[in-house]
Amino acid sequence: MNCYQCSGTIAVDDRFCEECGVSLAAPSTPPSIASSCQKCGAPPRKIDAEGYCIECGFRQVAISTDRIELQPAPNLAGASDRGRRHHQNEDAIALNQLDPDTYVLVLCDGVSSSQHPELASQAAATACIQAIEIALQDGSQEPRTAIELGVAAALQAVSQIPIDPTSSIDPSSTTIVTAIVRANIATIGWLGDSRAYWLSPEKSLQLTQDDSWMRDAIESGMYTPAAAEASPHAHAIVRWLGADTADDGKPNLMTFALPSGGYLLLCTDGLWNYAPDPAYLYHALQQAPDYESRSIARHLIQYANQQGGQDNITVGIFVAGDREIGA
Repeated sequence: MNCYQCSGTIAVDDRFCEECGVSLAAPSTPPSIASSCQKCGAPPRKIDAEGYCIECGFRQVAISTDRIELQPAPNLAGASDRGRRHHQNEDAIALNQLDPDTYVLVLCDGVSSSQHPELASQAAATACIQAIEIALQDGSQEPRTAIELGVAAALQAVSQIPIDPTSSIDPSSTTIVTAIVRANIATIGWLGDSRAYWLSPEKSLQLTQDDSWMRDAIESGMYTPAAAEASPHAHAIVRWLGADTADDGKPNLMTFALPSGGYLLLCTDGLWNYAPDPAYLYHALQQAPDYESRSIARHLIQYANQQGGQDNITVGIFVAGDREIGA
């Protein structure tokens, strides 16, 4: 048998395609009945019997984002997984290699308390990477500017998702973390609590700082780290992308010179909640079967699911230099 999405070989009892990660389970109801418009977010009543959205004209397709795997280059891969508790995957990922020395990673985590979080994350990831690619390919923009343009495009895309103005639920929103790796320099931008790490045996680091209530409470001096972490507001984010963004939506930015060997990891909180300390996260990465980027991404997804899989899990991994696991 062959996968309907990538034509890879599958066995009769396979639940997911080993090549592309798509779910092989038949949907219990057609997409026109089961969900909102996959493009504009119009409610199910706006989808006609043939699957066409009467708002934007897009025809729904039977797809699953429960499990996604990407590998645009041997040293760049990513995966996204629904986890073991959520009913849908509200994360999104986009990766690309633009030339032999330029790589782009974008990860988004839709805010579950907002309308259409799954559409928000996908719209943001798609718009961001497209804007970054355009900015870099014409040669006129530096990586920092390209990321600012990418996040601005993501904000615009999320803000345009149709919502129910009478609902008490917040407008569509998402976190974002993105990186451009060029000439061994990583330029990283983010809003929210999706993170970037540098992982290596010499020294592992958390490169980003969460836009969260806990971080603000600790920095204000009003709470000790222990008291802030114990608060029910600890993981509430204070910045995000959406129509109700509280500020200008400009990303936090930093650059990091990649050492000779190691791993640049971008991930949503579905992973780092189980291993927030960089050294512990590197220890988890070391258990991967080999140093190949897709193997590492798969292993980290598996690790988070083994810990409980309480949230959607998304990871992007860039292997810098020739380094084997544990070397």
